[in-house]
Amino acid sequence: MTARPLSARHRSLAVAVRAAGAMALAMVLASCSLLNGGDKNPPEAATAKADPSIVASAPAGLEKFYSQEVVWQPCEGEFQCAKVTVPMDYANPGGDTIQLAALRAPSTGKKTGSLLVNPGGPGASGYDFVKDAAATHFSAGVRNAYDLVGFDPRGVKRSAPVTCMTDAERDAARAKIYALETDAGLKTALADNKAIADQCAAQTGPVLGHIDTVSAAKDLDVLRAVVNDSKLNYLGYSYGTFLGSTYASLFPDNVGRMVLDGALDPSISNEDLTSGQARAFEKALHSYVASCQKQGKCPLSGDVDSGVQQIRDLINAVQQTPRTAKDGRLVNATMFVSGLITPLYNDQSWPALTQALEAAMSGDVSLMLRLADLGADRGSDGKYTSNSTFAFNAINCLDYPMVSDAAGMRAEEKRLEQDSPTLGYFFAYGGTTCADWPYKNVRTPAPVEYTGDSPIVVIGTTGDPATPVDWAASLRKQLGNASLLTWRGEGHTAYGRANSCLEDSVDNYLVNGKVPADNTVC
Repeated sequence: MTARPLSARHRSLAVAVRAAGAMALAMVLASCSLLNGGDKNPPEAATAKADPSIVASAPAGLEKFYSQEVVWQPCEGEFQCAKVTVPMDYANPGGDTIQLAALRAPSTGKKTGSLLVNPGGPGASGYDFVKDAAATHFSAGVRNAYDLVGFDPRGVKRSAPVTCMTDAERDAARAKIYALETDAGLKTALADNKAIADQCAAQTGPVLGHIDTVSAAKDLDVLRAVVNDSKLNYLGYSYGTFLGSTYASLFPDNVGRMVLDGALDPSISNEDLTSGQARAFEKALHSYVASCQKQGKCPLSGDVDSGVQQIRDLINAVQQTPRTAKDGRLVNATMFVSGLITPLYNDQSWPALTQALEAAMSGDVSLMLRLADLGADRGSDGKYTSNSTFAFNAINCLDYPMVSDAAGMRAEEKRLEQDSPTLGYFFAYGGTTCADWPYKNVRTPAPVEYTGDSPIVVIGTTGDPATPVDWAASLRKQLGNASLLTWRGEGHTAYGRANSCLEDSVDNYLVNGKVPADNTVC
């Protein structure tokens, strides 16, 4: 999951901590080299003809989607791309359709199937993730065994995307300042949110009401069929674990080898989810300060609590008097905190946070703004490279009922400030986003049920700020037929950046089918 910025219309840091693609963002912040995977020569076009046995297992009324022939064309230099047609509304499969964009890195050896990948969100592009990280994120053994398939879920980037605002409008919205603890400030924020929701509805069209996670999980089964796999092999990060567990509950007999890394607990409410994240980010901030103070050049003096208080004082100062960055943009406290939390997703990015804090303490917030822009997918040219913030909001409004009355949100603010004295205030008022959303939620949080024979691997990280480690244990318990892997580390998710104990355990499961012992700690 990528760190999402707090914008003016989203005071809640829930926007920041649950939105998409942190895997890709963390690699950018850690200055990893993102190389394309696959052979050096461009692949040829290939047509995937439907396997009759797979088509025969299609849900009633969906046969034409499961039997479609998909043409994989050379794209992006060394990859193959395809469009997959799915119903806009699964309750009306004979009605309008949408297309999902998919990209695959062909297997480098004798493949055993396809591995579908979701990097998080909701709102992250799996297409981009595989394109950018196929060769660096996955072991040679996994790339040899599988075609790696990334896809943009419905509502995301290339797949019937949620469309709401121009880049200039996004900049203006992020720069706004609301005093949400006042009646006038909250009223203004709700009015602005309603205007944006109306824009989203007008520009996106009726698909906006059908980008919930259950619909996306049904898309996942169509994708499984069109790559001609009788079982779904899947790697999901963060929100991708929610998509994966939803799939497992809907299609238990179709689950193959499934890895759910950075687990979301599907049974908890939006408010409990936000509280858990507020506590976990506060913990991560303390871990960062402790690490910083052990280094030679840390701008935070004294003990850990003193260092955190200095950050708190800096946030308060920006909240009282927003500052201007070198590019002329005004940096409010919401944007400042967005930049602060972005590097907490990967401890390899902590030096970038130290640099930004040192500069900010000297009066220059430009580096903190750059970190916030990275979280918002805003390039230095002022152009936004994704719609992930809009997709995040739209999908969550369908997936979660949210407290959106003034009294309820004010009570939540008080709880969050207790959970997280430094950041809690900025996690509050998430309900303002969905208060006047044109489509009501279609899901109520509940424990997931899985009855399949294939064991699922669930991964948690002890220092994960966005998906607290206890959620992984909870998801493992709900799934039943599952094995829990825990990595003692800092940052969000594990596979692809952890130690050899965890990496080898996951690779051995994906490649050889060997399930790691339950409750293994690496």
